[in-house]
Amino acid sequence: MSQNYTSLRFNIPFPHASKADENGITALSKELTPSLVLSAYIRGSFPWHITFGKVFWYSPDPRAVLYPSEFKLSKSLSKKIKKNIFDFRINSDFSGVINACSLAQRKNQDGTWISDEFIECYSKLYSYGFAISVETYQNGILVGGFYGLRLKSIFFGESMFSNVSDASKAALYYFCANAKDFGINLIDCQQATSHLMNLGAKEINRGKFIALLEKEFETELEL
Repeated sequence: MSQNYTSLRFNIPFPHASKADENGITALSKELTPSLVLSAYIRGSFPWHITFGKVFWYSPDPRAVLYPSEFKLSKSLSKKIKKNIFDFRINSDFSGVINACSLAQRKNQDGTWISDEFIECYSKLYSYGFAISVETYQNGILVGGFYGLRLKSIFFGESMFSNVSDASKAALYYFCANAKDFGINLIDCQQATSHLMNLGAKEINRGKFIALLEKEFETELEL
């Protein structure tokens, strides 16, 4: 899917991630729009949740990232991949993925940050060609996957879900194994979890992450 830059802006004023407070909060806003999301991402922030009508924008330090070539394929997942029990697709059912992510039960969390406002905004980003979904199917049924934003050679991961064991891990394996074909050099995982670290993610400090963004999005940042 081609990316439509004509109706979106990257140069909406947005605080630099280096301005984050001690909790990693960089800004509050009254709205969540595609243009605002894009401007935030290329400056190191992302929308975390909406509380009392305010969008909280966040930039963690350190930042979790995954280089596709460093994905760690476990023996158990390798066996499942070799058995071909999963099929993989890109952008076949973005709506199904983001809605499944919004319903996923997460450890130590009572609810989800993926509200109707998030679904509407990221669905628009999908229609513009910026958001993508990576999907795992079993017997023709969507059983896992993830979604996020693809901006130049960086994929900014948002959320994952699995309805069967290892379905989201398998989707990430597929994405990393084909990263060169997708033009992806780096995956932003936002925050470190034991799940992601076991798959090969690592932490870098905010300054290094910002430097990577500034190099990648030099043209857009000058708009």
